[in-house]
Amino acid sequence: MARGPKPIADRPTTKRISALRALGPFLCPYRGLVAAALGALTLTATISLILPLAVRRVVDGFDGGAGMLDQYFGAAMIIVVLLAIGTGMRYFLVTRLGERVVADIRKAVFQRVIGLSPAFYERVLTGEIISRITTDTTLIQSVIGSSVPIALRNILLLIGGVAMLVWTSAKLSGLVLLLVPLVVVPIVVLGRRLRKLSRENQDWIAQSSGAASEVLLSAQTVQAFTHEGPTRARFNEVTERAYDSAMNRVRTRTAMTMIVIFLAFSGVLGVLWIGARDVRLEVMTVGQLVQFVIYAVLVAGAVGALSEIWGELQRAAGATERLSELLTAEDTLSDPADPVTLPQPVKGAIRFDDVTFHYPSRPDRSALDGVTLDIRPGETVALVGPSGAGKTTVIQLLLRFWDPDAGRVLIDGIDLRDMARADFRQSIALVPQDPVIFAATARENIRFGRPDASDAEVEAAARAAHADDFLRVLPEGYDSYVGERGVMLSGGQKQRIAIARAILRDAPILLLDEATSALDAESELLVQHAVDELSRSRTTIIVAHRLATVKKADRIVVFDGGRVVAQGRHDELVAEGGLYARLARLQFTAGPADEETPAEAETGAG
Repeated sequence: MARGPKPIADRPTTKRISALRALGPFLCPYRGLVAAALGALTLTATISLILPLAVRRVVDGFDGGAGMLDQYFGAAMIIVVLLAIGTGMRYFLVTRLGERVVADIRKAVFQRVIGLSPAFYERVLTGEIISRITTDTTLIQSVIGSSVPIALRNILLLIGGVAMLVWTSAKLSGLVLLLVPLVVVPIVVLGRRLRKLSRENQDWIAQSSGAASEVLLSAQTVQAFTHEGPTRARFNEVTERAYDSAMNRVRTRTAMTMIVIFLAFSGVLGVLWIGARDVRLEVMTVGQLVQFVIYAVLVAGAVGALSEIWGELQRAAGATERLSELLTAEDTLSDPADPVTLPQPVKGAIRFDDVTFHYPSRPDRSALDGVTLDIRPGETVALVGPSGAGKTTVIQLLLRFWDPDAGRVLIDGIDLRDMARADFRQSIALVPQDPVIFAATARENIRFGRPDASDAEVEAAARAAHADDFLRVLPEGYDSYVGERGVMLSGGQKQRIAIARAILRDAPILLLDEATSALDAESELLVQHAVDELSRSRTTIIVAHRLATVKKADRIVVFDGGRVVAQGRHDELVAEGGLYARLARLQFTAGPADEETPAEAETGAG
């Protein structure tokens, strides 16, 4: 079973900043850019360390005459210009690097999750994945483009500043270095708590996004059942938990920043007091003291900045770990290292060889139990039976959304597990029970079946699915935007677009899972003619609860309790009696064919 991200309570927290090492593979392709950014960063840090020397020259050489003074200030201006150029280069390079790396991470995560099997999505909300791709990557972008460069610059300033402090006055420097342990201890102690709170905060943000995404996608159902109040309450609760978690993080970071800055600057003031006394005793010059003061301020500022940035790095470590979970999520459905190629042309022979399967969410109940089924090339086979009988599971396994627990599923004599999924799926066209319509134009939705199809082929497929008439009267015809999940279309119109998509794919195997369930009687008749025509030249599996739509099938297979209990043509099964005969009797005698009866409800998709 594939495993998605664990619930908050079950997830280990990031213990070290080393989680950021996972960003290494995304930085490696841009070594040149990294080197240039480091070069610009080193230049600006070096110039910052030179400035105090110029100030000392100005202070101690103030009586050297106007010419000397002009030279000092002229040199200082050149340094300022270089500092401005270096800072601009650093900003451009690190910002570009951050944008590039984050774009690569987003693509890598999306490429990974789009191919994960349905078992993964049983354990994680799509809204949480979206939160990781957006919120977490934005945090990483901020860290790469801002926090890390600032941290590196301050590390250089800290190291260089300490060296220059020692060179300026070893005595005062020794006093300053005694303050270091006082500053490091709060960073270490509070930093551990900050790591945990940062990860927890990001998890609650993801849960909030997941809850919002799930509800907004079902807004009409929420409103229809007047469930707005409880829904708002649930979202508010999760959002408040995220807020409380954020405030805990903010309070901890605030305390750490205040403590570190207080200890650093108060210590520096004490050292400067001693330095001022040395100036009065003429142990050091005024210029040396000013130089020492500037270096001390640089060092103290670097320490304070590093303590603040440390919290950002902790958050980035948590975000990186969360993204790494998606990139390394286990998925038992993988392609073989040396896949077998499906012979061309594909004949469309299908075999279920003693297949047993349990859904991971229902391990105690067999969806299929020892099913053996052979479907000949070009044969149209209808699957009927009560809800939960295993009909739709046949289609799920044939698309290899799941692997059977026992037995084999074969196309043209080759086990699906021996082939690349993209290879054999190209030979299958699917019309699902709930048609998926994308937020695009009608033409783009149909062309989804075959991206290289021409406009003429798209329109021919629409005519075959009896969708052309309603598409042409839309405001912009085929190029009309149909809204998110096709909200601007009726259920029947969505289903006809889905059928047109399958017709355009022109695959040798056609899967129809309740393909006409959302159509009225007239549309169903028209589409049924199109399906009959389409299925003549390809292997077709039809899952249906309206038995009138499968009477002409070459063979009808009756499922019950995950087993095949009967098969044959319509007349043969009616004559045999049993489950099919009872369902047929209820449907064909209980009322108009275009009205759903209790029997129809009983024979829904399994």
